[in-house]
Amino acid sequence: MKTDICFSPALYPCYADNNAERIVIVVDIFRATTTMCAALKNGARSIIPVASIEEALAYKEKGFPVGAERNVRRCGFADFGNSPFDYTPEKVAGKDIVFTTTNGTQAIEAASDSHTLIIGAFSNISAVADFCIAAQKDVLVLCAGWNNRFNIEDTLYAGAVAKRLLDKGYTYASDAVEIALAMWRDATPGLRNYINHTEHIKRLGANNLQDSVEYCLTEDTVNLVPIYDKNKKNIY
Repeated sequence: MKTDICFSPALYPCYADNNAERIVIVVDIFRATTTMCAALKNGARSIIPVASIEEALAYKEKGFPVGAERNVRRCGFADFGNSPFDYTPEKVAGKDIVFTTTNGTQAIEAASDSHTLIIGAFSNISAVADFCIAAQKDVLVLCAGWNNRFNIEDTLYAGAVAKRLLDKGYTYASDAVEIALAMWRDATPGLRNYINHTEHIKRLGANNLQDSVEYCLTEDTVNLVPIYDKNKKNIY
């Protein structure tokens, strides 16, 4: 089995092969995929990811609870923002939550025809790695990035996943894996310090939204693997 990494949704067409029986892991550490994992852990029945504000508003008019964020800020019409702390059991248990974000839901949209699409974060990294290893399928980590550009935090996660897979017999598919692994090795002694100089940390800080950073970087707080159902167009 091979593991590969796509650093941005803009690059995904170079990797796309919807007939391949591989696993695509979509990751948006700050904060969409971390938030989706938290919502499902706290009892949400499903997440309905949509790429546009217009789609989210249409669902809102139908009575669905909606989480919506653009440029790190919660949208005014939304019931929730893009923080894992917004989705408490009292608010989400048993509900189908519509969700749109600047980057994460765009990445899901890009890869929505994949054979198997799952949601990854540091919060469920062991569950994700175990899922892939048990399936014995090739793996592609799709980093959500920022507005189709490379970012550090998603690439670090990709390196962390790649290391776990390589330790279990996977092989490299491209130089992207070596780059992500090198970054992960450099960051491991002090992940938060490594992250502190990144663009997105500065973005969150400028909007007083750094409260979830430690949670987003903490491994294995969630023991589940969210899976995208391309027929129902939801994540469960």
